[in-house]
Amino acid sequence: MLSRVDGVRPVRYVPGEPLPAEAARAEVLVPKFLAGTDPRDVFAQLPDLRLVQLLSAGAENFVGRVPDGVLLSTCRGAHGGSTAEWAIGALLAIYRDLLVFERARAEGRWDYHTTDTLQDKKVLIVGAGDLGQQLRRRLEPFDATATLVGRTAREGVHGIDELPALLPEFDAVVIFTPITDETRHLVDAKFLAAMKDGAILVNGARGPVVDTDALLAELTSGRLRAALDVTDPEPLPADHPLWTAPGLLLTPHVAGSCTGSLQRAYAVVAAEVARFVAGENPRNLVTGSY
Repeated sequence: MLSRVDGVRPVRYVPGEPLPAEAARAEVLVPKFLAGTDPRDVFAQLPDLRLVQLLSAGAENFVGRVPDGVLLSTCRGAHGGSTAEWAIGALLAIYRDLLVFERARAEGRWDYHTTDTLQDKKVLIVGAGDLGQQLRRRLEPFDATATLVGRTAREGVHGIDELPALLPEFDAVVIFTPITDETRHLVDAKFLAAMKDGAILVNGARGPVVDTDALLAELTSGRLRAALDVTDPEPLPADHPLWTAPGLLLTPHVAGSCTGSLQRAYAVVAAEVARFVAGENPRNLVTGSY
């Protein structure tokens, strides 16, 4: 995909192995998706580096590590649809008792009963970027109402300072924020206590946005339910209490992991690199907003 961009010569590298000689002239680095290696090891070998273009929407592994003067751009727009789709599936599974019915099937029981529904539910989405917008677009055909919250208030978006007044009014709260110093443990005991009885917390962001102990207390009491695609710690140790917590749907950080994800990511990357080559700033530059 990158080879189709005028003025670009792609050079492949393998994380953990020495960079090829051609990389010494590289001005753009596209790190491996969700790579766990320290990116500074690669930066030190790229004297002409001017842009780090990510394949992921999250940039927490790179913020503060990119050399001075080097731009950092995310892959916003590539994975929002898939992650929003996961959130819809999680809400439907909980409201329509799909896991309850599956357990009954495995036990050979015909467990006929009326379920709840996503219809007419009020959903608060904390994070008004691509993921939040994609989820709102998908919720509305289910006759649910979506309200967005961002770092600051703007047209159609409430500010983060309004959360205490908003939380008691919603049936479900979906977290789609980046992980920053500001959002770490944003969902703490006070946040959870403000949610209405029986509400569902959905975390499709990063594990540390939620205080795990505080959430466990609410799940154990039965007052709240939750769907988590991310956890803190991650991956979960075998003896972690989240494995057996009641009222929890848990998936192993797979919301954006589906067919076509890499193709969608590289389509965004190619467009961002093309802007850079043309002398423009990429559209997904990291600014710390959400």
